[in-house]
This record gives sequence, C-alpha cells and structure tokens, in this order.
Amino acid sequence: MFMKKICFRTTIDKINQQLHDPLFKNSFFLALSRIINIGVGFFFWMAAARMYSIEDVGLTTALIASQSLITLFSLFGFDFSLIRFLPISDNRKVYNTCLVITSFFAIIICAAYISCIGIFSPDLIFLQNPKFAAVFLIFSLLNTLTLINGNAFLALRKGGEFLVQNILLALRIPILILLTPLKSYGIFASMGLAYFFSTIFGLYTLNKLIGVHIQADKHFVQKSFKFSFWNYLSNILANVPPLIMPVMILNLLGDAEAAKYYIAAAIANFVLIIPDAIGISLFVEGSHGENLKKILIKSVSAIALCLVPLVIMIYFMGYTLLGFFGKEYIEAYGLLKLLVLSSFFVTIYMLFLPIQNIKMKPQRITFLNMIRAGLLLSLSYTFIKRIGITGYGYAWMITYGILGLGVAGVTTALLLRRRAKKESKG
Repeated sequence: MFMKKICFRTTIDKINQQLHDPLFKNSFFLALSRIINIGVGFFFWMAAARMYSIEDVGLTTALIASQSLITLFSLFGFDFSLIRFLPISDNRKVYNTCLVITSFFAIIICAAYISCIGIFSPDLIFLQNPKFAAVFLIFSLLNTLTLINGNAFLALRKGGEFLVQNILLALRIPILILLTPLKSYGIFASMGLAYFFSTIFGLYTLNKLIGVHIQADKHFVQKSFKFSFWNYLSNILANVPPLIMPVMILNLLGDAEAAKYYIAAAIANFVLIIPDAIGISLFVEGSHGENLKKILIKSVSAIALCLVPLVIMIYFMGYTLLGFFGKEYIEAYGLLKLLVLSSFFVTIYMLFLPIQNIKMKPQRITFLNMIRAGLLLSLSYTFIKRIGITGYGYAWMITYGILGLGVAGVTTALLLRRRAKKESKG
C-alpha cells in the first residue's frame, strides 16, 4: 500500500513537471487556442451555411482568402523574426519594428490588390466601391495586427494571453447573427469586427508587457534581414497554394463547390492542431536556447499520442460532421478523407521546418516550399478540372507524401552517416 502511494505521488509529480515544461505549457495553450478557433469556426460556418445561401458562403470564402493573401504578403518574414530574435534582443525594438513594418505594407498591398481586383478575380470587382474598399482595407490591417500580436505572445511564452486573444475571435458568432441582413458581407464583417476586439486586447496587453511605440529600429531590420527575407519567401510559397485554392475553385467550379471545399478543409485542419502547436512551440523553445534533441524527442512523443486517435475520429465521423452544415456539403466527404489521411506526411514536414529555423537555415525551407507550391498548384489545377474538388485531396496527399517521405529519408541517411563517422573515429 505504501509503495502504491509512492508510485501515485511520483506519477502526479511527473505530470505536474510536464505541465510546467515550457514546451508542453505553450503547446497546451496554443493547441487549446487552435481547438477553440476551429471549434468556433465549425459553429460559425455551420451557422453561416444555415442562415446564408451557399453562394453567399462561397463568395465570402473568396473574400477571406484574398484578405489572408494580403496579410501573407505584408509580413515580409517579420512574424518569424519576431519569434526568433525577441528572446535574444531588445524585445521592445523587435516587437515595434515588426508591428510598424507589417502594418505599413498591409495598407499598401491591400490598396494595390483592390486596384487590380478585376485581374485577380472579376467576381470581387465590387471591392473597388470606395465604401467596400475602406472596410476591406481596415479588416485586412486588423488581421495582420492580430497575427503579429499573437506571435509576440508566443515569443514571450505568454500562452495564456495568446489564448485570450483567440477566445475574443469567437465574438464573430453572435456578430454573424446580428448581421444576417447584410448577406455575404455580414459573414465577412463579423470576422472583421472580431479581429478588431482581438487587436485591441493584444495592443493593450503588449503595451503593458513591452511598450507599444510607432517606431522601427533600423539596426534590427539590418540584423534580421536575411532571416526575414528567406522566411518571407518560404512562407509565401507555403501559404499561397491553399489561399489561392478557394479563388481557383470559385473560378473553375463555381460558388457552391468553393463552399464545399472550404468546409472540408476547415474540418481536416482539426487533425493538424497538435503537430502545428508543438511545431511552433519547438521553434519558440529552440529560439530560447533549449537543447534541440531533447525538445524534438518530446515533440515527436506528444504528437504520436494524439495524432492517431484524431485521424481515426475525423475519418469515420466526417460524413456526420459535414452533414451538420447541410446536405450539399456531404459531397465533400471524399476530399475530407484524403486530407485527413495525409496528416501523417504533413506532420513530418511540419516538424522539419522549425528545426531549420532554429539552426538559422531558412534557405532550406524556401527550397522545400518551392517544390511544395509547384507540385500542389499544378496537381490541384489538373485534378480539379478532371474530377472536381476531390482532386485537391489527391494533389495534397501526393505532394506531402513526396515531401514527407523525402525529408524522413534524407534525415535518416544523414543520421546514419554521422553515426558511422563517429564509430570509425572511435
């Protein structure tokens, strides 16, 4: 009996120790934030699908994808530099420089996008109306500010504040209900207003933690330029394909198919919450100087425990989940299954990338993401034209299958070579 008590206490102590480990603590808050975000997104789009027409939902997905593209091009890699350099540099200068530069370019790039919207997507030409243009620009800026503030919280190991910031984004659900008369604009406006409240919280909290000043530091820009530049290129290559996809499907197949694709992809992303959260935490902890091998082993162990049951759950419950959005969305079940099964390959890739950033080797990430973008876009276009939205699932699986197995094979070969060299020297 005495030994059982000792074993029980030892187990509790180990669990308590793991919960206070920065890697798992930040991963927990990050994963919880992602779960809340996806959960809220699930109910948000379910409500939108039932309260708005499928055409309204399809048009909104194109608007959101356009906004996300603007944010992506506005960051210039400073979202990565924020995490990598904030722990080892003057955090006030690092944060404010990243904030000022990304905000400035968000406004410039958004204005340029609106002026050329007739080329990119004629269906969104209404954005050139001055009123719509102003709202779209403000919401795009808020989206960028929210992302930068979130990365600052992560870099400071303030996972709790990051969680609160994401909880505020849940306000888009009650706002959505209030804005129903605005149709597709109501869906978009509800998300923009949620970003507004999240941004206010982020700026207020970070002003107390660091100090918010509209000022950029030239020396930090010079110091981080190479790292920021390569991450900027790699991030564009990584994010452009999935962001382009709603617009591509809208133009190739129409509003309804774009909506089906978007909902299936949103559900599939639920599986990647844990590897995504742990991958970011791995980057944060490595930037703080933690032992890379040790935190990598922890990361792989945690992901292995969580990923398999999630894949099984979503794979078999996908039909029911899609049915909550409406009968039309069940047609995307084939796409959902392919995306979920691909998550094992995606996870290998997601863990490899932060390791390269910790090692200050962002060029390798750029090269890999270039291959990924070329494969995913070309295969998606070809398969979607032939077999519809399910074609994107095949393109996704083939792309990550090649990358995941390739990365695992090369890494294993390098480890074996190093071991052989050590044994020969010994």
